[in-house]
Amino acid sequence: MADASPKFHRPDLLPPAATAAANLSTTHDGLAFWQYMAAGSIAGLVEHTSMFPVDTLKTRMQTHSLPCHPPPGLRRVLLSVIRTDGFLGLYRGIGAMGLGAGPAHAAYFSIYEVSKRLLLTEDHPNNPAAHAAAGVLATVASDAVFTPMDTVKQRLQMGSSPYKGVADCVRRVLKEEGIRAFYASYRTTVLMNAPFTAVHFSTYEAAKRGLMEVSPESADDERLLMHATAGAAAGALAAAVTTPLDVVKTQLQCQGVCGCAKFSSSSITDVIRAIVHRDGYAGLIRGWKPRMLFHAPAAAICWSTYEASKSFFKDLNDRNVPPYEAG
Repeated sequence: MADASPKFHRPDLLPPAATAAANLSTTHDGLAFWQYMAAGSIAGLVEHTSMFPVDTLKTRMQTHSLPCHPPPGLRRVLLSVIRTDGFLGLYRGIGAMGLGAGPAHAAYFSIYEVSKRLLLTEDHPNNPAAHAAAGVLATVASDAVFTPMDTVKQRLQMGSSPYKGVADCVRRVLKEEGIRAFYASYRTTVLMNAPFTAVHFSTYEAAKRGLMEVSPESADDERLLMHATAGAAAGALAAAVTTPLDVVKTQLQCQGVCGCAKFSSSSITDVIRAIVHRDGYAGLIRGWKPRMLFHAPAAAICWSTYEASKSFFKDLNDRNVPPYEAG
């Protein structure tokens, strides 16, 4: 993402009030706030839809709760899903993901862009701490939007899920457990995604700058490949670091369903202690393979889609600039 001043407004041709309004409606890439939201929403939907089967396998592995049986491996889980539910079983719960991912990613990327504009300075335009802080602010907001639908998605992805679909799951959870059940994992989700996002964004920006320095002459020609490569590296590293908290999140969202343990509180410490007591420390990294297999390509898809969407909106803005502003 280029960090330059807005290109589409000439301050000397606009009155002070109009200049102030222009500064509020655009950021360093010259896009309006709604355009960042649209680009983020498109990126989130493409990312999660394309990688949804891998996410289903991760959920199945992390919710395995039979104490007398060893936890299943990735290949065994895949064969089990296809054998019992067919190929479409890998996509069970995708409707809930669609309802949550679009709005959540719209909030995620738009808040990231605005926060980055506020936190970065001309003296330090590539400050990793500012990128990380902007990412943390973005994830706190997006998690508030996505967590309820993520809970529904996880419950539908479980083996032998008792729910018929999104609407049935929402209705039954509200009736049997109350609205708090949708946010039982919110604190854990934020505590997981804050370091995840901090590592992700700072790694992404650093990797992108490194790739541009290695091959500056081809940076424009290979722009999408650069974003995909940097995104994949960032996603894989962030996923590896935060897998234990992802296990806790999944256990909280699926507790009491299909034989999963029911926890007396949503305390992260209590849940970790229960997992270690039941499964040993290996239980805290269960599902790390599909999680990395999900996040590396997912981040590559997400960032390249996001940057392509931003380029589309920038070209659209260029074509719509009045002649007196283009000069």
